[in-house]
Amino acid sequence: MLSSVAAQPGREGRRVGDGWPLVWGATSDEVTAGYPCDEVFAAPKFEAHRAISVAAPRAHVFRWLCQLKAAPYSYDLLNNLGRPSPRTLTPGLEQLKLGQRFITVFALISYVVDEHVTIRVGWLGRLMFGELAISYVVHDEGPGGSRLAVKLTLPRKRHLGLLRQWVLAWLDLFMMRRQLLNLRDLAERSR
Repeated sequence: MLSSVAAQPGREGRRVGDGWPLVWGATSDEVTAGYPCDEVFAAPKFEAHRAISVAAPRAHVFRWLCQLKAAPYSYDLLNNLGRPSPRTLTPGLEQLKLGQRFITVFALISYVVDEHVTIRVGWLGRLMFGELAISYVVHDEGPGGSRLAVKLTLPRKRHLGLLRQWVLAWLDLFMMRRQLLNLRDLAERSR
């Protein structure tokens, strides 16, 4: 599926094009790279990739990822009960421990400071979305900049389950695109 996707240049670097809803902003290298969430489910898997460049150092972008413990940073009216996601860094959220709640319905299952956070949906999220794991990976890009790459993975289903996964991929694209744009803008403004 992704192997037929052509690479195209763009603001986000060498991006993979025509991959919606499975790919947004990710380079071909980011799509083929290994992620911590790859170990959560056995093959075959349903996967989606999102990525964005950020004009801020990796450690600062990672610190903003820790803010996902407080709020989803997407469309607050839809997924944060109308409460605005914090626009400044909240002290203490950078202190990570396995099992901590992220984005309301996820739990932290793996992390390396200044490199990645990997989360897995909890019981409430499984009721809504089914099994799901996500890795947010930050790496350096150019002097003083970084790249935030995200991979979403879940066990591949058949028939109605596969239809549900495609619907989830479109919803995730809509929500995570906004989340990544918000995190980028906040990281760039607050550095």
